[in-house]
Amino acid sequence: MAPGPDADLRPSRGRAQTLVCEAPANSDDPYWAFYEEVASVQLREWLPTRPSRVLDVSGPRARFARQMVTAGHQVVRVVAEPTSGDPVSGPGALLPVVGDARSLDWFLPGSFDAVLAEARALSFCLATETTLEEIHSMLRPGGQLLLCVDSLLLGLARLAEQHRWAELSDVPRADVVLVTAEDGTITRCFWPEELSALLSSAGFEVDWIRPRTLLSAEAVKRAVAEDVSCFPTLVRTEVELAAEREGESNGIHLIASARRPA
Repeated sequence: MAPGPDADLRPSRGRAQTLVCEAPANSDDPYWAFYEEVASVQLREWLPTRPSRVLDVSGPRARFARQMVTAGHQVVRVVAEPTSGDPVSGPGALLPVVGDARSLDWFLPGSFDAVLAEARALSFCLATETTLEEIHSMLRPGGQLLLCVDSLLLGLARLAEQHRWAELSDVPRADVVLVTAEDGTITRCFWPEELSALLSSAGFEVDWIRPRTLLSAEAVKRAVAEDVSCFPTLVRTEVELAAEREGESNGIHLIASARRPA
């Protein structure tokens, strides 16, 4: 299974394509519309059934917070700077808080029923161990965590794309794999086993770790081009496929569900 929509682990003789690992702004690419709908379904199935207090550290985009407020949850969303976006309406409530999502020790212990770290948020927290320990502290006993991170498969593809062969050969011996994108952004990439060990070390019980997506971008685009009405079926098929592949490292991103023991 290819790691993502543009990934190719083979060396390129010409100029390498840049790997895209999240939806570009204002994208009309059917693959990313499909990806985001899959993420929305996975979040809906994970969210607590009763109204809960949720901490959202998923970065600058508010779509996850909007979904949770619409579902009736009280959402505290950490943002890097004050925002003036469209108001969020729903039976829940949204409280934006300006702060650093990489260091969360400014929240009181046991403040939240759930924490959402979507959009690869913990891959940008290079000291992931520390951030997970802080999240564990903020959760009430029995509280849930849902996270999304870059997979090591994506990291390997990026290193190959950049022709960084020495670093690529060192990956099997590395304790931590950090990969630099073309814009200088550094992200941390994970194997499922590594992510499980980090969560357990921070005190979590791991429910599951699985790929976010398995269908290739080419397959999704071709199916939608032939029959756009198949879109909901594609999304449901993808969610079910990913649930059956727990512990596998296919795809550009991994998602994981864990909880603080009651």
